Amino acid sequence: MKRKKTYGFSVVLTARSLSAEECDALYEAGCDDGTIVTRNRVTFIAFDRKAESLEQAIRSATANVRAAGFEIVRVEMPALV
Repeated sequence: MKRKKTYGFSVVLTARSLSAEECDALYEAGCDDGTIVTRNRVTFIAFDRKAESLEQAIRSATANVRAAGFEIVRVEMPALV
């Protein structure tokens, strides 16, 4: 069994802002390891997700977001400096 690592990435939503109820729905769907941010009318969830690979982390996070009823525009990785 591979050791789980924490991967950081953001999931950009089509929604421009979220209500408290929508934020709760995301939390209940498994997005409790993400921070919901709206900046310049763009809403995204910054995840720090533990998984065996980056692909598994992104797949599970996007599945959780979709299970809460949201559409995803794209996934973004932080810039490496």
